[in-house]
Amino acid sequence: MMELNVDLGERSYPIYIGQVLTQPELLAKHIRSQQVCVVTNTTVAPLYLDNLLKLLAGFQVTSVILPDGEAHKDLQTLNKIFDELLHARHNRNTTLIALGGGVVGDMTGFAAACYQRGVNFIQIPTTLLSQVDSSVGGKTGVNHPLGKNMIGAFYQPQAVLADTDVLLTLPERELSAGIAEVIKYGLITDAEFFHWLEVNVEKLLACNTEALAYAIHRSCVNKAWVVAADEKENDLRAILNLGHTFGHAIETAMGYGVWLHGEAVGAGMLMAVDLSCRMGLVEPELVRRTQALLLRAHLPIATPSELSDEQYLQLMAVDKKVMDGKIRLVLLKGLGEAFVTSDVPRDLLLQCLQTSRLSPEHARAS
Repeated sequence: MMELNVDLGERSYPIYIGQVLTQPELLAKHIRSQQVCVVTNTTVAPLYLDNLLKLLAGFQVTSVILPDGEAHKDLQTLNKIFDELLHARHNRNTTLIALGGGVVGDMTGFAAACYQRGVNFIQIPTTLLSQVDSSVGGKTGVNHPLGKNMIGAFYQPQAVLADTDVLLTLPERELSAGIAEVIKYGLITDAEFFHWLEVNVEKLLACNTEALAYAIHRSCVNKAWVVAADEKENDLRAILNLGHTFGHAIETAMGYGVWLHGEAVGAGMLMAVDLSCRMGLVEPELVRRTQALLLRAHLPIATPSELSDEQYLQLMAVDKKVMDGKIRLVLLKGLGEAFVTSDVPRDLLLQCLQTSRLSPEHARAS
């Protein structure tokens, strides 16, 4: 097992990586009272809920099983968590445990932030994407029909338990979606890690335990450093959104869940690198390398042909990163060197949008 710390002063917390769900003491020491509410979904519950409940023997446990999928990441579904907490009379010393991917983690964290103005919660992420990204850093929330993650709060967990064994049951498409966020860390802060991924991406696809543990740990080290420097995204933390402004536009336009989050981010990252190249910030070789790595990871390199330039621009304008009416984008000035800018020539942005499209059958990884 590997352990690292997200350094946020009194809100600091550990991330445990490895076969952590065989060690009940890791979980128990982060639970504040006898009351526990486990939140999971219809896909994860049959696989891992019973095992988790065995680890929680001796606690007063209730569980909430939500419908699976990004399409259910909304206020209506969120209310199911509050219904159970109130029905079972959970007090402010209760602990919520998120057992699932990014949707479950985001919604459980948001519920924990709101219930009785804030209660304890623990992340047990069950997808690669959630283990390397959404479970770390305290971003919680739900979607709105007009924009992704527009309603939420910054609220840190008590601990993150990333068990590598649960990834063995992950569908191939979900695994690839997680690798997109892993690639992101190489692009924005860690050139050496990007080189490692170019050599080892097939090991990740094959669920090689050692390679997965290394990639999760390295990704979390990078994210923990950024979050510790800028917890509430006033400046530096925005670089973690490489490709996300483009990707969120795709998710919103196509309908939440049609494209997986990691798939949309993968296509969006390539667009960001391409735009960086068009602005003379990086060499064309980095565009080629990024495209090649995404393809090897079974990720999309093209965006939906039916999404027009005007739709893109309208949806990007609703993104959380818009400031004073200007779209802010994360771009690169070199491999491992990301920055945020609102100064993007419109003609180059339009060129980037137009050249990102291929025929629909090539637009998304199958």
